[in-house]
Amino acid sequence: MGSKLYLIKEGEISLKGGNRNLFEKQLRHNIKNKLRPYHSEITKQKGRLYAEISDKAPDEIIRKALSTTPGITGFARAYMAEKSIEGIKTKALEILPSSDFRNGDSFRVTVKREDKTFPMNSHEVSCELADTVFSLYPEMTVNLKNPEHTLTCEIRGDVYLYTDEEKGESGLPYATAGKGMLLLSGGIDSPVAGYMMAKRGMKLDAIYFHAYPYTSEMALEKVKKLASIIAPYLGGLRLFVVPFTEGQEYIRDHGYEEEATLMFRASMMKTSERIARENGGNAIVTGEALSQVASQTLDAMSFTDSMTALLVLRPLVGMDKEAITAVAERIGTYETSILPYEDCCVVFSPKHPVTRPVKEVVTRHFEELKMEEMIDKAVKNTVVYSFDPMGNEINE
Repeated sequence: MGSKLYLIKEGEISLKGGNRNLFEKQLRHNIKNKLRPYHSEITKQKGRLYAEISDKAPDEIIRKALSTTPGITGFARAYMAEKSIEGIKTKALEILPSSDFRNGDSFRVTVKREDKTFPMNSHEVSCELADTVFSLYPEMTVNLKNPEHTLTCEIRGDVYLYTDEEKGESGLPYATAGKGMLLLSGGIDSPVAGYMMAKRGMKLDAIYFHAYPYTSEMALEKVKKLASIIAPYLGGLRLFVVPFTEGQEYIRDHGYEEEATLMFRASMMKTSERIARENGGNAIVTGEALSQVASQTLDAMSFTDSMTALLVLRPLVGMDKEAITAVAERIGTYETSILPYEDCCVVFSPKHPVTRPVKEVVTRHFEELKMEEMIDKAVKNTVVYSFDPMGNEINE
């Protein structure tokens, strides 16, 4: 069986000192897990991983797997060459016709000569390879600062050639920094929050609070779609769909109208902590940004935080909507997030919500609601949907 070779560049992992092997081991596991059922072997050299992947794996599957895996700064289809200048030039002549190099485009050659015993220095090899490019594409031009294409040669124990490296997600491999529970709504913010925590090494499951019939089945399908889009960045996830219609109706009918959102968010925290603890989670992740809406003031967030003993993480807390939207567009969640299917927080939002709650007062009001039985019922009736590391829904 034949195989394709991919060169993979590590980023922050290289700074991890004595723990580096643990991070590299997890990254290799994450890559192999995404590429199942295709056979792959991953080896490492200084600052590089080399993945030999079955020829049966489609290129688009490999690119998706590598481009959505945190811990990778860049990757490229690579080719080994004979360790001589003639061998290097011959291999370049073989691979360039299938690259994106074209007459009229600009290029540069980058040579990394780790093996100092190689008889030519980096500049000399660069010149030879530039001549090779010109022999095929005489109308190309050299641009060292901002080229359209790059031909790279790495001379190590072996020699590797590749063109036009693709950008990775950087960050740290997921599942190296504990496990959290993402509060996933149908909006723009929460999928971005999950993505950002995955880049810091956190493994995540997600929770969605569904209030049918106030929120439609289309709203649920929207959230499932968002889960499938972010799943590759998270290495797969489970989506816990919590039925909370009864709880929200009770809060609406028995609580203070202006406090309704706060009471619901307090219930969310209590419920999420239960599900997190039952599934190995030690943190709750939300998409809240400071002062973006009434329930995201310092006073409001301080109250909701007090409802759980778990750490509450808000990776978007200092970002504005424009910055959050830019990330959503880049990772592919934005177009789904803006579909007109509202989540339960929006449906039950009061006209004049309290923005500066007194913690002692709203805490007493929440305790008076006695939500424990409803939370127990909601947890018991929760439905779980699973998505694999490539974003496919798993029928279990």
